[in-house]
Order: sequence, then C-alpha cells, then structure tokens
Amino acid sequence: MGELRSIAPSFVASGPSGVAVQTRLKQLTPDDEKVLRQVGGHLGSLASKDLKARCRDGLEHSGEAWAVRKRELTPMSSSRWAGSITRATHDQWALARRCQLAHIQNLEAGIRTIEDRLSLPVGQKGTKKAPGGYRSRREWHAKSRRLWVLADRLAAARADREAGRVHVVRGGRRLARARHHLEAAQLTGTAWRGRWEAERWFCQADGESGKRYGNETIRISPDGQVSIKLPVPLAHLANAPHGRYVLACRVAFAHRGTEWADRVAGNRAVAYRIHLDTGLERWYLTASWQPAPTPTLPIEAALAHGVIGVDMNADHLAAWRLDTHGNPTGSPRRFSYDLTGTAEHRDAQVRHALTRLLHWARACGVKAIAVEDLDFAAEKTREKHGRRKRFRQLISGMPTGKLRARLASMADQTGIAVIAVDPAYTSRWGAQHWHKPLTSTTRKTTRHDAAAVAIGRRAQQHPIRRRTTPPPHDQSDRVGHRTVQADRHVAGREGTRPRIPGPRTRSVPPGRGANAGNQNAQHRPGRSAEHETWQQDSLPLSL
Repeated sequence: MGELRSIAPSFVASGPSGVAVQTRLKQLTPDDEKVLRQVGGHLGSLASKDLKARCRDGLEHSGEAWAVRKRELTPMSSSRWAGSITRATHDQWALARRCQLAHIQNLEAGIRTIEDRLSLPVGQKGTKKAPGGYRSRREWHAKSRRLWVLADRLAAARADREAGRVHVVRGGRRLARARHHLEAAQLTGTAWRGRWEAERWFCQADGESGKRYGNETIRISPDGQVSIKLPVPLAHLANAPHGRYVLACRVAFAHRGTEWADRVAGNRAVAYRIHLDTGLERWYLTASWQPAPTPTLPIEAALAHGVIGVDMNADHLAAWRLDTHGNPTGSPRRFSYDLTGTAEHRDAQVRHALTRLLHWARACGVKAIAVEDLDFAAEKTREKHGRRKRFRQLISGMPTGKLRARLASMADQTGIAVIAVDPAYTSRWGAQHWHKPLTSTTRKTTRHDAAAVAIGRRAQQHPIRRRTTPPPHDQSDRVGHRTVQADRHVAGREGTRPRIPGPRTRSVPPGRGANAGNQNAQHRPGRSAEHETWQQDSLPLSL
C-alpha cells in the first residue's frame, strides 16, 4: 500500500466579491432599438481596434501606452466610454493569458503520460494510480505519433507565451468557426451574421462612486428611467440635454432590487451592460457592483449547530445532516439536476438544486455546509484516462467551479457558511466505514451518501473512521473490536433508551408480565401452541 498524502485543513470559504442582477428592457420603441444598435456597433468597432493594439504591445505594455490608447479613443466616444473600453480590453487580454497557461500545463501533462506509457511493455496492466502500457503495437505507434504532435503544439504555445502573444476572437472562436458549418450549428447565413454582430457590440459602462446614481454613462434613476450618454459621432440622435438618449421603457430588478436601489440612492458605483439576445430578440440590462466584504465566520462558530455534508456528483447533490458529534441524523437528501441542453438551462438547474439545499439547511437550523474543494483541471486529459471516454466526459461535465461559486454567493445571503474540505479519500473511506452501517431494510444508502457523511466529519475535524483502536489485554476482552457508536441493531441507539414495562429478566415464567395475555408474543418463532392442530403418530410395531 502506498503512502497516503497529507490532508489539508478545512477552511471557511470567502463570500462573493461581486454581484450581478439582470432584467429585461421591455416595450422598446423602434427608435430605441435603432439607437442601441448604432451605439453598440460603433463602440464595438472601437473595442476591436483597442484589443488589436493591446495584443500588439504584448509584454511591453505600460501605463503610458494605456493612457495613449485612451486618449485616441476619447474623441470618437467620450472619456468614460474610452475608460470602459480599455478596461474591458485589459480584462480580456489577461483572461487569454491565463487560458494560455492552462493550455500549456494540459499539454505538458499529456506528454508526460504518453512518455510514461510508451516506456512500458506493450500489454502491461496498470494500477489504480498509474496507467500501464498500451494494448497493442498499433496503439503504441499511434500514440508515438501523437507525442510529436503534442510536442509541436507545446513548443508553439511556449513561444507565444514568451513573446506575449495571445489569440483572442471578439465574439467567440466557436461562433466564428460555426460560419463554416452552418448546418451543424443549425443557423442560416443571415441568422449567423446577426448573432455575430450582436456578440461583437460593446455597450457597457463602469460605475463611479460620488456621481449621480453611481454611473454617468449609463444612468438609471431610482424610478427605473434609463438614459445613455451617446458617443460624439452619434450625438445628433440625442433626445435629452447634454447629448443623452432616454429610453422609453422603465426597468426594475426583481432580484436584489432593494440593494440596488440603496446604492443608486446613495450615489455608489454600479456598472451596467446592455446586450441583445438574438435567439429571443430581447434586450437585457445587467447591473453589477462590488458589495461590502462580509466578515468570515470562525469555523468553530459555524459548526456550533452541526453541519450538512454535500457530495457533488455529475447529476445530483448527495447531502446528509450531522450533529455536533459527527453522527448522521435523519435521512439523506438528494438534489438532482440535469446538465444537458443550453447553458441557460444548465445554470438554472444548478441554481434550483442549490436553492433547495439552502432551504433545507435553514429548516434544519444548520449554519454550515461542507463541500469538497474539488479541481479536476489535471484529471480531464485525454491521455491520462485513455479509452475511458465516458469517464472523461463524466469528470468534464461536473460543474465543480460553477457549483462552488454559486453556493458561496447564495449561501452568503442566507447567513450559511460554506466550509471547503480536502477531497482526498472521502469517497473511498466513506464507503468503507459508513455505507454498510447506515444501510438497513428500510433505508438504502448509496456510496455518495456515505461520502457526504465523510465530508461532514472532516469539516468537523472528526476522523472518518468509525472504529477506535482495539483495547489492551485484560481479563474479559482480548484485543477485540470496540466501536465508537452502538451497532445499528441496538434498539434506541440514537437516544435515551425508554423503560420497557413488565419483567426485566428472562427468568420470569410464561404467563406473567406485560404480555401474559398474548400467547403469540411468548412464541415468537411461530404461532402459539393453542392455535395449532397436533396428532400423535402411532408407534411402529417393530419396537
């Protein structure tokens, strides 16, 4: 047996660093839509030019170059529009750099795996921790060729990173490639063109604290009136003083509307983004801001009322409530979700499952939820799992990052702390020590339920194992097993044993005590003798 890796300590996850709410722009007039399209198209062209300039600078970019780009954009828009465009450009370039580093690490992991498997004899079986050799000479030869392909890709990616080159497509690379496969994307040429232009529009403005309603570029009053500061070339379209255009519709935020209204009334910064959903032909407005940091609750205080251990899976959340001593109470709960279909459908499924989980936690009075600090970045590689395509799809389909971000954000509003624990051996030890004891004739416990118990106990800093070390030699017990908890067959093992009326010993003769009148109770293996027919057989004549 190999050496077990060290277990990292559990910690309380920090709350969300930002808030975003969305609403629909209803009852827009044709003139409103025309103005929004022109503003988005004009600013989108400026954003494309600015991104090109930023990519050209590469690693030689400086604050002076940033100021030069902003001054060049100001005459064609405004100083605030130029600041929003350059800030969005920097965020997009930084994201591309992070993705580039992740791509390099993925290639390096794949190359290491191929080299290790090529060095092993063909047909050698692998272990749970390391794959074996390839199954045939044909597969060995194909993987040796793929090794050179990955090496070439890695060399090109490293050269780009050292030179500061990134590959970014405004509008999305997937949508750009769909232009050449319209039938597979189920799009027409006109529909693709409209979607492509809408994705490349730019109509978002950063907020400013101290300014009127927290934003001078896209301003929304407390009563829901939306006005936009038009760029200089489009100032002739203004229908309000100071080059502003007021939309005919009014907006209201159903989610966190009170919090948004407080920020607007206090002139605190709120950023806005206006975009078009080409599939539904609807305009939407997104408001975002940075809330005040929530003080992190100490882990001891969060666990004062127990914890709910949650095991994340590809299609459901397995949860079990644990008391302060680490004992599972009640029955396990399962919150299912379906991660097929569009991104909006998947996101809604995740939100619905987490909402039900938080409602259950509040009903139980628990102030902490324990989850695994999962990260499958190094486990998705095609070379690591080889032919196990379904397993790779299973791992890739688990929305670990989205679940953690959503849970931290939603739990922060309900006053429930999220405790992240080390995921090492939780599934294996949970199944080993808790699957069988928690399974009975009336309750079918799954391995995921047992893992949830292990996760909760690790958050409480309890050992996952149920059994203590055997006792020393003594007169009555010779190194036998003793358990921390009572066996599942013991009556009333989870509470105080009630007093049973009647005789307390088995030495009382039949016909007395609480069950004196019930003869069936005295003959438990079967029915009582009074209700049975009996006839003595005749004796054999040979005796």
